[in-house]
Amino acid sequence: MNDSHDNAAESPAAMKAAAVFAAVAGLGFGIPGAFGIKHFAQTGEVWTFLGFPTYGKGPFERVGVATSTPLLGAFLGVCTAEVATAWLLWQRPRAGARVSHALLPAEVLFWTGFALPFGPILGLARTLSIL
Repeated sequence: MNDSHDNAAESPAAMKAAAVFAAVAGLGFGIPGAFGIKHFAQTGEVWTFLGFPTYGKGPFERVGVATSTPLLGAFLGVCTAEVATAWLLWQRPRAGARVSHALLPAEVLFWTGFALPFGPILGLARTLSIL
């Protein structure tokens, strides 16, 4: 049987690319997210970086989901899982592909809710590399 996970494992370069996309997204959103959590916990305000609000004042708030430390912590957890997914994609492509696909809905929820335009681009690039 030759399913998409088997095909993915047969293309090491594509899986390495997928791992890089996952690592960039996980670290790129996770590191500022950690600073954002600290700032929000201390001040109750969304941290701004280069003039832009980080993880707040987006679609989540417009539909009544207020930024909170637990919400930011959940996003940091998703970012951490994405870094772990990068490692899996690099080391164990079949397992990494499965985890990547399973993680994508949670990522899309946060990327959309926090209006993070680069998240979907990196997620699409990662998914296309796997497929």
